[in-house]
Amino acid sequence: MSKTSQQNTTAETNGVSVIFTQAHTSGLQQVPQLVPVSPGGGGKATPPSKQGKKNSVLDRNSDEYRQRRERNNMAVKKSRLKSKQKAQDTLQRVNQLKEENERLEAKIKLLTKELSVLKDLFLEHAHNFTDSVQPVGTESTPTNPDGTGQ
Repeated sequence: MSKTSQQNTTAETNGVSVIFTQAHTSGLQQVPQLVPVSPGGGGKATPPSKQGKKNSVLDRNSDEYRQRRERNNMAVKKSRLKSKQKAQDTLQRVNQLKEENERLEAKIKLLTKELSVLKDLFLEHAHNFTDSVQPVGTESTPTNPDGTGQ
């Protein structure tokens, strides 16, 4: 049904070749394909320690193998200790925050009670104050028969 893709043009940019191919029988559609220029290009960068030693297998009895294993074991121990310490620090922080939260909740309860007492005192005082003061229109002042104050 369709012909195989034919290579048309190639352009190189930033160490990557872009190959334009013609897809299907129409020949009108160009499909770019990214292809690394160098064999090491593209993908993950290889660390300097592994660049020259890609497929070399170390003998388990060699000194280099033992040194690598020892370094790796020390790194693993260090990583695990660091992880354990971080978990302990987090747990300690959680406990501190719980204690602080409990103290703050107790303080809220105390202040709420205090506010309630102060409101009651204020309302009682305001009620007594309004009872002792007569409204302005009901004061008993001597009035003259003509309706004036004196």
